[in-house]
Amino acid sequence: MEKGWRNKDPEEREERRRKKEARKFLKEQEGRQQEAPAGASVRNREFAVVAYLFLAVFLGMIAYFAYFQVEKSEAFINSPYNARQDAFAGRVRRGDIVTAQGEVIATTKTAEDGTESRSYPYGRLFAHAVGFHTNGKAGIESISNFQLLRSHAFFLEKIINELRDKKNIGDTVVTTLDLRVQKAAYDALGGNQGAVIAMQPSTGKILAMVSKPDFDPNTIAQEWESITAEGGSSSVLVNRVTQGLYPPGSTFKIFTLLEYMKQNRSYKQYHYQCSGSITKDGNAVHCFGNAVHGQEDLKAAFAHSCNTSFSDIGLSLDLNQFAKSNEKLLFNTSLPCEFPYKQSSYVLKQGDSAWDMMQTSIGQGKTLVTPYHMALVMSAIANGGILMEPYIVSHVENYDGAQITANEPKEYGQLLTPKKSKTLSQYLRAVVTDGTATALNVPGYTAAGKTGSAEFTSARDSHAWFVGYASKEGVPDLVVSVIVEGAGTGGTYAVPVAKAVFDAYFES
Repeated sequence: MEKGWRNKDPEEREERRRKKEARKFLKEQEGRQQEAPAGASVRNREFAVVAYLFLAVFLGMIAYFAYFQVEKSEAFINSPYNARQDAFAGRVRRGDIVTAQGEVIATTKTAEDGTESRSYPYGRLFAHAVGFHTNGKAGIESISNFQLLRSHAFFLEKIINELRDKKNIGDTVVTTLDLRVQKAAYDALGGNQGAVIAMQPSTGKILAMVSKPDFDPNTIAQEWESITAEGGSSSVLVNRVTQGLYPPGSTFKIFTLLEYMKQNRSYKQYHYQCSGSITKDGNAVHCFGNAVHGQEDLKAAFAHSCNTSFSDIGLSLDLNQFAKSNEKLLFNTSLPCEFPYKQSSYVLKQGDSAWDMMQTSIGQGKTLVTPYHMALVMSAIANGGILMEPYIVSHVENYDGAQITANEPKEYGQLLTPKKSKTLSQYLRAVVTDGTATALNVPGYTAAGKTGSAEFTSARDSHAWFVGYASKEGVPDLVVSVIVEGAGTGGTYAVPVAKAVFDAYFES
């Protein structure tokens, strides 16, 4: 066969060779095509992963942009650190700030030459609450700066003003402040240094906020150098309601009482023989004025603000549990607050001395609180254990009165159980009916609370405290927290301030 094949015509042999090479080439191509899908599949998966990754990043950016626009943009733009806000002032005349009843407490006046100035018709009365708009911003002027520089006037009016190069009128910020309650708190505090805050526990609305010493926001620009001189800013510009840290005095017995109830189910059987003093490890604690209260149950000890009884209670407590309870009651933690504030401080821990335990349990020692914090705790007690988030801006409307945005009451959290809050309310009521705040046991409303005299010098000078609430059928309850610096006893100096606020609120 081979020989025969070789004798064939050369052209035929060439043709056979080309066909053989062609078949070989086709087989090689088939082999490559069979291998190709596996490699292509790998490459396709890689491309898919990259594509999906970019898609996920893109969708994430879209989601964050939407979240920012809905949830964060307003707060970001309204931040006092955002310098771009001032650019709005070139096109919008700063809006008014008014009370809940509509009284104008901050407005912008325009002179004949077009010069604008901020005016505060009530002067010092709302100084720390409303703040100022000169040499920086403070108070509501800072909190609501963005809203005051926006205009939701009728759109045709805005277009015409733009064409005429005329400023639009900014929106009005309507606060929760009540003029009568604010004035009552301001007048009752008188020439004393201190602070007062009044708020509705069922809603969180702040009706009054007073801090003294104060300033006149109408003249603060002229007086700025003297106000901010060394030592001046700490006594004038600081809002003592949220930034003033004080020893709580006997108002802290609210926390000691609550913890004793938690750690002792048999607290109703508590009895103590007060002899006027208690001594432990050579250190003695005395009842105020060296009073001797005699035989007391727990409610009587609380109503009489018996130092020896509560020092004895403090010695019996598990301090680790006490610290955890106080953190839940907003010590050493952030507070729901729109204003600059300071955290209250509680440092007692397991292993501390008996003296520290006795002192802390009666509100002395190293514990420090703000009047605002005490108002929050009292609000939770008055509201069944639930703290409503405090707010001072009710809503924003355009200058014609059409509402733009509004704040609604919302829960911040449950600080204590309804059962504990109810029991505490009964003890707080006993302070008014049988204890150190009997001046509040008056017709017209039902008051409850706790007085305090917080020593702050070696000479035993004391700040006067009262924190409590009052109720009347058909009217939301009102919480009041008062401190009068260096005045003396809470029952003598702080209770009358609270009474003036309650009277104004429930008579209005």
